[in-house]
Amino acid sequence: QVQVVESGGGLVQAGGSLRLSCAASGSILSINSMGWYRQAPGKQRELVAAITNIGSTNYADSVKGRFTISRDNAKNTVDLQMNSLKPEDTAVYYCNANADTFYSGTLDRKSNYWGQGTQVTVSS
Repeated sequence: QVQVVESGGGLVQAGGSLRLSCAASGSILSINSMGWYRQAPGKQRELVAAITNIGSTNYADSVKGRFTISRDNAKNTVDLQMNSLKPEDTAVYYCNANADTFYSGTLDRKSNYWGQGTQVTVSS
C-alpha cells in the first residue's frame, strides 16, 4: 500500500556529518507530514525532526542547531542533514510518513507508515 525507504546511514566520527534520505511511494493521496525518529539500544523511540506539508518544522531540543529537515512535496521525499554529530546521536533512525491513502476502494486518512530503519553510529 505505502512503502517508505530510508538511505544514508553509516559510521562517522564525532563532529562529522551525515545526510539521511527517505522516499514514500504507493497509494498516496497526500502526505500530511514526514519526519525522522530514532531509537537507541535500551531506549524508547523518540522524535528527531518533523516537517508538515506547508513546511512547518519541529525539532528535538537535543538536535536543534545541528540537524536540518527538508522535504520535496512533489517527490514525497524528506531529508535530514545531520552536522556536528555526537556519540549520543548513535541510534537506528526511522522515517515516518503520515499520509492519506486510497487502496482497494478504501480511503484511509492520517495513517502512519514507517521505514525499516537505518543505522547511524557516531564514534568518539
